[in-house]
Amino acid sequence: MTVSATPAPPGRAARPSRRRGWARGWIGWGFTGPFLAVFALVFLAPIGYSVYLSLFQDRLIGGDSFVGLANYQQAMDDPQFWAALGRVTLFLAVQVPIMLGFMYGSQFGLVADLNHTFGVTLPDPLSPHLVLASIGNIVTWEFMGYNMLIFYAALRVVPHALYEAASIDGAGQWRIVTAIKLPAIRGALVIATIFSIIGSFQLFNEPSILKSLAPNAISTYFTPNLYTYSLSFSGQQHNYAATVAIITGLLTMVIAYVFQLRGMRKEA
Repeated sequence: MTVSATPAPPGRAARPSRRRGWARGWIGWGFTGPFLAVFALVFLAPIGYSVYLSLFQDRLIGGDSFVGLANYQQAMDDPQFWAALGRVTLFLAVQVPIMLGFMYGSQFGLVADLNHTFGVTLPDPLSPHLVLASIGNIVTWEFMGYNMLIFYAALRVVPHALYEAASIDGAGQWRIVTAIKLPAIRGALVIATIFSIIGSFQLFNEPSILKSLAPNAISTYFTPNLYTYSLSFSGQQHNYAATVAIITGLLTMVIAYVFQLRGMRKEA
């Protein structure tokens, strides 16, 4: 006696694979969920709270009052904010290594040693017209190794066969650099430059540290971040400080995005 198997309904056969798909999805969320939670807590939540604060003003009568975009209008007309923003823009444009190596004080470090040894008077690196270059030198040496790691990692993935083919064709070192190495690290160059743009507009630690050594050269609004800190913690202007921070962040995003588009266009 032959028993014929009854075919399963069409939808029933697809259920196990569908369940496996759901299981894989939940496993993926399980791995990424902790990071997303921390990211939302330490990054998205402060940004959202800053946007909320920027829409209010703390008044003597009535406390915090909703003012809409009034704080942003005040920032647009604030010469101190634009002076700070212009200063970091200049810093971004002219940042070059000065090759000093030691501390900048006139009574110690390389400048003082040269003055005492040769009986000369070198320009004070903490003077108002040189302090920006001095900070640029510190930041350059601080992050040069980090950028070199990015470039080195990009060069490591270049197939060795390209170098062999170039050597067989008689290409010199300069040709290898321009035809193989630079195109290979173009993406890394874009990433490092975007990080440098963001870091330049976030400049805070270096001028804050040097402020005690050069109080006449570094003001409370020397950079946008230093200005925001001074407004919030010294002036108790939390709402306006949040506004300045939001505007600075938006400008940083626009500049970084424009550069990213140009870099991707050249790469394509």
